[in-house]
Amino acid sequence: MGLQALVLGATGLVGGELVAELLRSEAYDAVVVLTRRPLAVRHPKLRETIIDLEALEDHAETFRGVRDVFCCLGTTIRKAGSQAKFRKVDLEYPLRAAKIAKRQGAGQFLAVTAMGADPNSKIFYNRVKGEAEKAMASVGIQGVHLFRPSLLLGERNEFRFGEAAGAWVMKSLDPLMRGKAAKYRAMPARTLARAMVNIALTGTAGVHIYPNDVIRVLGTEAEDGCVNA
Repeated sequence: MGLQALVLGATGLVGGELVAELLRSEAYDAVVVLTRRPLAVRHPKLRETIIDLEALEDHAETFRGVRDVFCCLGTTIRKAGSQAKFRKVDLEYPLRAAKIAKRQGAGQFLAVTAMGADPNSKIFYNRVKGEAEKAMASVGIQGVHLFRPSLLLGERNEFRFGEAAGAWVMKSLDPLMRGKAAKYRAMPARTLARAMVNIALTGTAGVHIYPNDVIRVLGTEAEDGCVNA
C-alpha cells in the first residue's frame, strides 16, 4: 500500500505546486488537503476538506493514517493586518498542525519557513519564523524537515507588489549571483515543492534544516528537467 500525505496551505504558491507534485508521485495513494477554499484541481487521489484553521483540532481525524504532513501556511504582515495575526498564521497554526500530526501518528512533518529564520533575530518576520521552527522541532515527530527558501518565483493567486518587484530584480541579477551570492538566488516554487517531496520519500528521522542552496539541488528536476542522481 502506498503512502498518504496531508497538505496545509494548498491554495498558496508553494502549496499548489506541492499538491501537483504529490498527485504525480506514484509513491502516494492519497493526498489529503485541508483548505479554506476549494481547489481548482480534481484527481482520484485527492481528498479535499474545507476547514477553518481556527478549528483545526476539529479535523484531527483527517490526519489519521497520514505519514507525511506538509505545512505551507504563510502570509505577510500587510495581508494579515497585524503582527499578532501574522504570528497566528505563521507560528500558531503550524504548531497546532504539528501537535495533531504527532497525536495521530504521522512519521514526518515538513514545513516551509524562510531564509533568515532565527528565534533571536531583531527582525520580527525572521524571529517568528525561527520561533516556529523551534516549536515544531520540539513536538517530537520522528522526522521534522524545515525548508528555508529565498524569494520564490511563480504565479500567485493574489498580487504582492513587493514580491513581484523583488522577483524582477532577482531574475535580472541571477546571472551575476555566483560564489557566496549563489545561496541567495531566487527559485521557482516548483523547485521547492519537488525538494520537499524528494526529502519526504527518504523517510529520514531527526530534525533537519535545508537552506536555499541545498533546496535548489534537492529540487533540480523541477527546475530544469534533470533527474537527481
